[in-house]
Amino acid sequence: MSEQADLIIVGAGLFGLTIAQQAVERNGARVEIIEARGNIGGNAYSYFDEQTGAEIHKYGAHLFHTSNPRVWKYVNRFTSFTHYVHHVYTTHHGEVFPMPINLGTINQFFHANYSPEEAKRLIAEQAGELAGSTPNNLNDQGISLIGRPLYEAFIKHYTAKQWQMDPSTLPASIIRRLPVRFNYNNRYFKDTWEGLPVDGYTAWFERMIDDPRIHVTLSTDFFDTSQPLNRDALVGKVPIVYTGPVDKYFNYELGDLQWKTVDFKEKRYDEDDHLGCPVMNFADEDVPYTRAIEFKNFNPERYDQQNHEHTVVWEEYSRSASRNDEPYYPVSTAADKQLYAQYKTKIAAEPQVIFGGRLGTYAYYDMHQVIDKALDSFENEVQPLLKNLKN
Repeated sequence: MSEQADLIIVGAGLFGLTIAQQAVERNGARVEIIEARGNIGGNAYSYFDEQTGAEIHKYGAHLFHTSNPRVWKYVNRFTSFTHYVHHVYTTHHGEVFPMPINLGTINQFFHANYSPEEAKRLIAEQAGELAGSTPNNLNDQGISLIGRPLYEAFIKHYTAKQWQMDPSTLPASIIRRLPVRFNYNNRYFKDTWEGLPVDGYTAWFERMIDDPRIHVTLSTDFFDTSQPLNRDALVGKVPIVYTGPVDKYFNYELGDLQWKTVDFKEKRYDEDDHLGCPVMNFADEDVPYTRAIEFKNFNPERYDQQNHEHTVVWEEYSRSASRNDEPYYPVSTAADKQLYAQYKTKIAAEPQVIFGGRLGTYAYYDMHQVIDKALDSFENEVQPLLKNLKN
């Protein structure tokens, strides 16, 4: 660390990297990034598998998409993107269906040839008294959106596995925007722009902080007082952007916020293509994992760089997170929201500390949303703390 750092950033995920890049470019700041892991990029970090040539997304599949012109212009400064368009399939009772639920899914499931209007009437009928309502729990919300048969086949057990909770105990907001299409469009995202970084995620992130005024210290715990880059030594002395768990910052003194984490089980096959697609969901409760990811299928443009005698697949298992796990999804029950509101009161009293990112704000964001939040945070919160610097 440069002892003259103007800004400390805790966490080298997309929020922290964006803040660092902006602080250097717009204010000429000297930035120190502290990262507990051994790599930058947060949960979007990736590496290339030696045997297959596949780009492995170490913390689960990350797919960039956005309709935000500001974000799209910003990210294209550091990487170009492939033309990848995401499609998902789900295995249910030994049969593969296209996702999200669309007219193809509906007709295949009911062995029918419904028109769009006929399918709409069918779904409304199957939703029963919940049709058009605004339920408070996920179970009823799912039924109201797609009717009971489709919900119980494709959503109920998958969601229970993902959250390790009965869907009736989960907030409706989790699937409030569950896409249902009464045409044959099975493109997963609706955004204007979509793709994967041509050179991989890590190359993109490295370019963001390719400046001598940015220094990164990896494998360093912000709360470890035996090393100099710790909370007690830095808070109040230099502006800090903190992107770690908000409850951990306060030593969990008000209680633990609930998160779900994900475990991965790797399987290798002596074949070119095992799944036939990048992502296969498994909707049935007797399959313990939620989905499987075959990474090489994200990048068909790298065909000549891949080994076609072997492939690697990761199965994804969800469970409740402990303090030592990697948190992925905030559970956000009413009790969690109330607890986070109490932590926000404590945040307001922290001198020169800005909380950001998924962990720091107890929210789940897609990558483009994290970047957008970071750009706003820099202008509205961070830059005023650097106002005495001249670029």
